[in-house]
Amino acid sequence: MENYVRVNREEFPLIVVTFTGAKATPPNFQHYLDELRANYDREQPLALVFDATSAKVPGIAYQKKQGEWMRDHQDLIKTYCRGIAYIIPSAVIRNVLKLIFKIQRDPVPNQVFSNREEGIAWAKAQLEADRHHVG
Repeated sequence: MENYVRVNREEFPLIVVTFTGAKATPPNFQHYLDELRANYDREQPLALVFDATSAKVPGIAYQKKQGEWMRDHQDLIKTYCRGIAYIIPSAVIRNVLKLIFKIQRDPVPNQVFSNREEGIAWAKAQLEADRHHVG
């Protein structure tokens, strides 16, 4: 199975999810959703960066599945996720994100960036703001 994403948790609480450019298939998309769920296993605050620079447009069924996953896990996301940065240089992929958000709005602060460095800096700032807020 060709991975749909690579998940890097080495800098936890910053997690970077990089789309590989592989076409979505039932097994690799399910693995992706399982990896998203695993991000919350530590039950600690985190920030996510979704790097969709190499992403292929997923079929509508996968877009719907992504939206449903967000809806089903929104309490978990709200509890632990401090922000999501989306790295999306492609206008087509940005439109896919908008479609997914029509199915289910992102329950946490998010922002779209065209380059990885800006997205990572924003995600780190969300974590830093949370540390100061919690005190």
